[in-house]
Amino acid sequence: MSLAKRLAALAEYVPAGSVAADIGTDHAGLPVYLVEEGICPKVIATDLNEGPFRSARRMVEMHKLEDRIDLRQGDGLKPLKPGEAEVLIVAGLGGRTVKEILAASPGVLRQAKRLILQPMGGCGELRAWLAENGWRISDEKLVEDEGIIYNIMVAEPGREEVPDPLLLELGPRLLEKKDPLMRRYLEEISGRYERALSALAAAKGEKGRKRADELKAKLAQIREVAKCL
Repeated sequence: MSLAKRLAALAEYVPAGSVAADIGTDHAGLPVYLVEEGICPKVIATDLNEGPFRSARRMVEMHKLEDRIDLRQGDGLKPLKPGEAEVLIVAGLGGRTVKEILAASPGVLRQAKRLILQPMGGCGELRAWLAENGWRISDEKLVEDEGIIYNIMVAEPGREEVPDPLLLELGPRLLEKKDPLMRRYLEEISGRYERALSALAAAKGEKGRKRADELKAKLAQIREVAKCL
């Protein structure tokens, strides 16, 4: 079974022989791939919404993997018991939502050995939360899929020693390894800041000026980082 590039990139980080849980599985393409490729002996696949859950069930039945893929309907990590899955995959949701899902099930999270995350925005906020809660970003990767750049991060229990908030926002491991897509990624981030600055141009008052100054300072820092790539 073939996967979209971003999903295939997630699969690369799943250790062979591990039991994984795919949270918000949608059509269950990733769990089916992990089992059929012999990466995982078993995958737990969850989804909150009825439509995606039914799609996932049809996919699993079509591939005759009912005994290897355990489908569960529910919110976030709540359908899991602590220790059932050593690898937790959460992809395609906003960074804040991913953070809330992890924070809502501390027992399950504590027993996990690896998190594979692909947030849709809010990456800096998510990295900061992981660092504050005993998770270290062990690897990161940028993947372009149909013209969109996706940020994939892998976290494992440990201490994250990145004191600079800007580095957490940009991706410490991405910068260390000089990811081939990093320059484009920085251009996208700079573009968001520039648009925010334009929106603040007509703002009056101390609060608006302070926010504009913060954005200008971040833009200058990002440009300095880009020079080192």
